[in-house]
Amino acid sequence: MPTVNRAEAEHLNPAFKVEIAPLQTDTNQKQPWSKLLLLVAFATTLGAAVPTGYCIGVINSPAALMQVWCNQTIHEKYGSTLSLSGLEILWSFIVSIFLVGGAIGSLGGAGLANKFGRKACMFICAVLFTIGAVLFFFCRAAKSVEMLILGRLIVGLSSGLATATLPMYLAELAPPSQRGTLGVFCGVGVTGGVVVAQVCSLADVFGTAELWHYALSAYMVLIIVCYLPSYVFPESPKFLYIMKSNPSAARASLLRLRGKNAGKLIEQEIAEMEVESNDNSQSSGFCDVLRDPRLLMPLIIVCSFQGGQQLSGINAIFYYSVSIFTKAGFSEPNAQWANLGAGCLNLSISLLGPLLMATCRRRTLMMLSSSLCAFFLFCIAFVLFYIESVSWFAWACIFCIMGYIFFYQFGLGPIPYFIGSELFEVAPRSVAMSMGSLSSWTCNFIIGMAFPSLQRAWGAFVFLPFSITCVLLFVLTKFYLPETLGRDPSDVAPLVSKGFRSKAK
Repeated sequence: MPTVNRAEAEHLNPAFKVEIAPLQTDTNQKQPWSKLLLLVAFATTLGAAVPTGYCIGVINSPAALMQVWCNQTIHEKYGSTLSLSGLEILWSFIVSIFLVGGAIGSLGGAGLANKFGRKACMFICAVLFTIGAVLFFFCRAAKSVEMLILGRLIVGLSSGLATATLPMYLAELAPPSQRGTLGVFCGVGVTGGVVVAQVCSLADVFGTAELWHYALSAYMVLIIVCYLPSYVFPESPKFLYIMKSNPSAARASLLRLRGKNAGKLIEQEIAEMEVESNDNSQSSGFCDVLRDPRLLMPLIIVCSFQGGQQLSGINAIFYYSVSIFTKAGFSEPNAQWANLGAGCLNLSISLLGPLLMATCRRRTLMMLSSSLCAFFLFCIAFVLFYIESVSWFAWACIFCIMGYIFFYQFGLGPIPYFIGSELFEVAPRSVAMSMGSLSSWTCNFIIGMAFPSLQRAWGAFVFLPFSITCVLLFVLTKFYLPETLGRDPSDVAPLVSKGFRSKAK
């Protein structure tokens, strides 16, 4: 298809029409999934992304039981009993140290990914998750709150490293036509991990005073199973060619990933890597990337999307949903099951992500998702404010929550995880992904610390800032995010190289 005709077609299409990708040619032709690519995609998702989501969600249900254990352990070990406020401070520290670890891990992801490689980062994640699981499993027998805290910090480091490097690793392994599809796997894995954690921490499973340490460490089964075949995982061809200047190793990796019958595709990808590696103007160091004015706008987009994903209210929704279900007439146990149902809805819709990313434009999905999420969040605030006055408003609130969760997974959920791999070329990509992950973990920490206090102070209106965040993300997408579907990062990068003077195309 001629370039001029495609540009004219994009210009004429309405903003909110969910467009299907045009027939692609050359390197963008639809390629069959190789067995090795499938193995790596599912193994790393189940072995890194799912444990990340698991560690996020597992701490909520057994919180009261664990607090009692912490108080008893401190009394037996040190001869003192914590006051209610002291116990709350200790528990806040146990919860938040995971988020601090996530921020540190994501920040260090750039250096580790560039120095040791994307594949090595996955192994580092596995080792850290394993150490954390061991500490969780034995902390109760050892009567050591310190082991619990150290375990939370270590799995936080691993989770931050995973969210910074896994989307980049999968995007660099995938052929051009499948980069968006594989980029969604990390988000789906995190969402699935949260749901698995909700199940494992139920009172009918491991959520008891005697078994909560099993709940915290149960993800270890996934680590063992998924990393058994890790010896066959390939290194990123782009990392080998561009960062390590090893064309023969890159070609061998591509041959394993694409197969012997994909010679033309391999040559085209090698040619693209050659052009990219000869571009001496690319920044790769942390400070160089931050100072490069050409990378300002894509950095703003990546950090805003990942931070805005957390500030869009998804964690607050799940924090508040049990009380909403209770107000609608559910008993406390049934409200918890309903909350699990909301998590399952979140996971079910996220499973559509690979199909959506393979066929629909990023700009369209992001604007659709952010605008409708802003609408539902405003409705939640309005309905909650009058929920005691109108009997059916509790059910209306449940409908708004489900609507928000449904449309969240169209764009706000999956796109922030991988958009950096489509906006940045290989050299600055690891820094950009680390900065985006750092923004996500920092905003997650802010929500965890600030939401309970803001909820007490503002009541129902606490959801309005989340709605405003979604509106701001819509504006940023509308005016500055270029369409990345079917485009190589080397073609996208110039479109956002002029900072706020860039035009979305």
